[in-house]
Amino acid sequence: MRMNHSVRGVLFALLGFALFSTHDAIIKHLGGSYSAFQIIFFRTLMSFPVVTVMLMRDRTDANLIPKHPWWIALRICSDMTAGAGAFYAFSVLPLAQVYAMLFASPLLITVLAIPILGERVRLRRGIAVITGLVGVLIVLRPGAEPIGLGHIAAMISALGGATSSIISRKIGQEERSAVILLYPMMANFLVMGALMPVVYLPMPVIDLGGMALIALFAILAGLCMIAAYRTAEAMMVAPMQYSQIIWAALYGYLFFGERIDATTALGIAVIVASGLYIVFRESRATVSENRPALNIRARPDTGPAARFPSLFSRGRARP
Repeated sequence: MRMNHSVRGVLFALLGFALFSTHDAIIKHLGGSYSAFQIIFFRTLMSFPVVTVMLMRDRTDANLIPKHPWWIALRICSDMTAGAGAFYAFSVLPLAQVYAMLFASPLLITVLAIPILGERVRLRRGIAVITGLVGVLIVLRPGAEPIGLGHIAAMISALGGATSSIISRKIGQEERSAVILLYPMMANFLVMGALMPVVYLPMPVIDLGGMALIALFAILAGLCMIAAYRTAEAMMVAPMQYSQIIWAALYGYLFFGERIDATTALGIAVIVASGLYIVFRESRATVSENRPALNIRARPDTGPAARFPSLFSRGRARP
C-alpha cells in the first residue's frame, strides 16, 4: 500500500527535526570545551563543499550582486546573530529551555510581518502572540530565577532567526538563492575566522569529527525539510518543529543529566499552543495574505540546504 503524500511529508519533517536536535546536542557537548565562534567557523568551513555542488547545479543566468543590498546586509547580521546566540545558548543552558525560547520565533515572525510584509494581525492572532510571550516569561521566571547570558542569547537568537526568515520571505522571489545563501555564509566564515586567533583551541581528531557531524546533520536535516515541503502541505509540516522538545528531553536526560521541571513544562506548553494556533489560523486563506509563520521553511541558524530557498519553491506542495 502506497503511503500518501501528507504522511510522507510529516515523516520527512520528523526525521529532519530529529537530525536538527542531534545536531544541537553535539553543539552542546562541544560547547563545553570550545567557543561558539569556533564551532560556527568549522561548521561553515565544512559546509562549503556541499554549497559548491549546489551552486554548480544552479543554472540561473545572473551574477551574485544583490538586488536588495540593504535587506541582504540586514539578513547577514540577523543570520549571524541567530547562529551565534543559539550555539552559545545550547552550550550553557538545558536543551529544553533553549528550545522553549527558540519556539518563540513564529510569534516574533508574526509581529515582524506587520512592518516588513504589511501583514495585518487581527485580535485573535494578537492574543496568541501575547499568550506565547507570556509562556516565554513562565520559562524564564524573571525574579524567581537569575536570567543569564544564555537566556539572553537564546532570545536574541529567536529574534535574529525571525528577522532572517521574514527578510527571506520578502525578497526571496526577486533575489537569487545563491545570493541569499552565500553572503551570510561568507560573512560567518570571515568574521568567525577573524576571531580564531582569540578563541581557537586545538582540537583532537574526535572533536574535529564532531564538528564535521554538525555540518553533516545540518545538511541532511535541511534536505529532509526540502523533501517534507515538496510532498506535504505546509500546514502539516510546520507543527512538526515542536517534536524537537521530545528529543531535547531525551538527549538532555541521557547525556547531560537534565530534567524538565513543572514550570518549564508549563511555559513550553503555552508557547507551543500559541504557535500551533497561529500556524493553523494562517492556514485559512481568508485570514492572512502572507502567512509568515506558516511559510517558514527551516531554522535559519542551520546548514546550507536549509537556507536554499529555491529548492523549497519547486514542489507539488507549495502553498
